Amino acid sequence: MFTPDPAQPRGGRHRRRPDDSEVTQIIGVEDVLAAAGANTTTSPPRRHTVGRDRPSPWSKPRDRVIAVVIAVVVVAVGVVVWAGSESRATVSETTTPGPALPAAPGAVPAQLSELWQAPSGATTVPIAAGNAVVTASGGELDGRDPITGQVRWRYSRDLTLCTAAEGWSRAVALYRQDGVNGESGCSEVIALDPDTGHRKAQRTGSAQLGTGLVTDGTYVTASGPTLLNTWRDDLVETAEYGQVPALINPGKQPRTGCTYGSVAMASSRVGVIERCPGDPGDRLTVFRAAPKESDSPQVVFSVLLPGVTGRLVAMSGDYTAVAVADQKQLVLFGPEGSEVSAYPLDLPATDLAQDPPNAIPVTSSTAANVYWYTGSKLMAFSRDKLTPLWTLSSALGPGVTFDNQLVVPITGGLAVLNEQDGSTIRTIGVDRHGYTGPVRLSAIGPVLLEQRGETLAALR
Repeated sequence: MFTPDPAQPRGGRHRRRPDDSEVTQIIGVEDVLAAAGANTTTSPPRRHTVGRDRPSPWSKPRDRVIAVVIAVVVVAVGVVVWAGSESRATVSETTTPGPALPAAPGAVPAQLSELWQAPSGATTVPIAAGNAVVTASGGELDGRDPITGQVRWRYSRDLTLCTAAEGWSRAVALYRQDGVNGESGCSEVIALDPDTGHRKAQRTGSAQLGTGLVTDGTYVTASGPTLLNTWRDDLVETAEYGQVPALINPGKQPRTGCTYGSVAMASSRVGVIERCPGDPGDRLTVFRAAPKESDSPQVVFSVLLPGVTGRLVAMSGDYTAVAVADQKQLVLFGPEGSEVSAYPLDLPATDLAQDPPNAIPVTSSTAANVYWYTGSKLMAFSRDKLTPLWTLSSALGPGVTFDNQLVVPITGGLAVLNEQDGSTIRTIGVDRHGYTGPVRLSAIGPVLLEQRGETLAALR
């Protein structure tokens, strides 16, 4: 009897067993149910041929056209976004810190010569910080060598500068652009390192047109006709006071519909003269620069003034000085808003006929005193309680400490004064090339800076 070979399949066909190399190319699918003992039919293993190319999903001509169109659209959108972006409209040329300045002399020299001039129409007071002087004009900020006036760094935008000032030993500038409410304002604020031009902080806010900048050294406040904005050194807004745009939480502002006449700062507090509907006179309000919530002002005190011609003069520590033209008085208020004292004011009516430019009083301070330029005179106050000390009639602006002495701009030059009694130590002639208007001073090392209208001049 013929006995079939068990190695041979039925039907007489010989099937060669695959060798090991072929076995490795057979990918089996484990039958979990069968492995568990279920009575199922085992499916044959699936085969995958190694090395066989799959057809490209973009092999058709139509697909290639679609890919090209997508790429073109992406590039076009990128170009449009870049063209309209801030980066496209900004020029930032930075540098390394400049050399140390020569030491300042022990006393003001007997003569001062002009070193250089530059346009700086966006500043009201010269910006002098670090080892640089910063000028601001049009849409450009320039960091200059104090001795030569050479531009060492430049920051420029296709926007117009509203104002620029020194804050936190930096150059702080506001650019004109539409704010969050869609109205024109000074909504772009930036802080630059004065030595290098590197950007330290930048924000978009809601500062209004006609703004000025005032600082107490810790915070900076932007004045506006109906809104005050206060920032800390990273330009995070710590307080909003007044007519807040795009208001989310109504009812948090203490008064609405008010306009503001003058603004000052001291000791993390902001003072403002308000003119509000229904009030019989001007109102002095002092609030904290950094309340618990930025949109919820924390008012320290708010008092009505006699008459409607109040001018905030200065703040120092917990004290606030206000000139009341109707009464021809300088009134001092204490920490809680109580009237401490009042002094007669002998000023021309024109000095107090209008609010100060950009609502910022024309003042300066030294380690000893606070100085207020009224428009025709210079008044000195003690720094601790703002007690009036003396008055100078021929001044063109407030004074600064330069070479360890008080220097005040006067007609035809400068006066070196004794801070205690205002007596003149000596005068120095300065050729201002026909300019006769107000002068604001700053000092950096051995260089004295004069802001003459829209021009900045350096003297040594």
